[in-house]
Amino acid sequence: MAMALSGKVAAGRPKRADARRNYDQLLAAAREVFAEHGTDAALDDIAKRAGVGAGTLYRHFPTRDDLLEAVFRDRVEELTVRAEELLDAESPVDALAAWLRAVVVHSTTYRGLAATVMATKLDGGSELTSTCHGAMYAAGAALLDRARRAGQVRPEVSVSDVLKLVNAVAWATEQANDGPDQIGRLMHVVMTGVRTATPALATT
Repeated sequence: MAMALSGKVAAGRPKRADARRNYDQLLAAAREVFAEHGTDAALDDIAKRAGVGAGTLYRHFPTRDDLLEAVFRDRVEELTVRAEELLDAESPVDALAAWLRAVVVHSTTYRGLAATVMATKLDGGSELTSTCHGAMYAAGAALLDRARRAGQVRPEVSVSDVLKLVNAVAWATEQANDGPDQIGRLMHVVMTGVRTATPALATT
């Protein structure tokens, strides 16, 4: 079963109604601005889009990383829920492929997020980021283990391997997007390496 985010992490929204409203408006504005201009977008533009002052933004999110982590957390929650749903799919390896593609799409929605996530992971990151990574690893591991038990993926492939590969696909897509089919082509290459060889391929 995929790992749920801890109560401490999931409870990031403030309790007061007005503060919660500002928080939600800022988070929605951040998603829009980051999607349009990348994760280096001006924070003042996010505050303006949300209809609040810069002081309100910094009270909720003292640093850019705090805001990125909040956006990242929400998307991770969506991906862990999706992983849970895919555990009931008929084909375990197709379920794994569908989830990994969703991870790539998530990472490329906000230009610069893939590089930020990789850098944060290498640096150790915050408790929130570490918990989000743990949730992602658990979600991916559940799908990978199911595909492995079905004999559909190579036994030596780890969840760390596949998540590094899809993060590389996301980064490559950000750097040089060769068209709408690029993610599909690159993910086909990844899954070809992850899947066990079919009998026909094994004899060649």
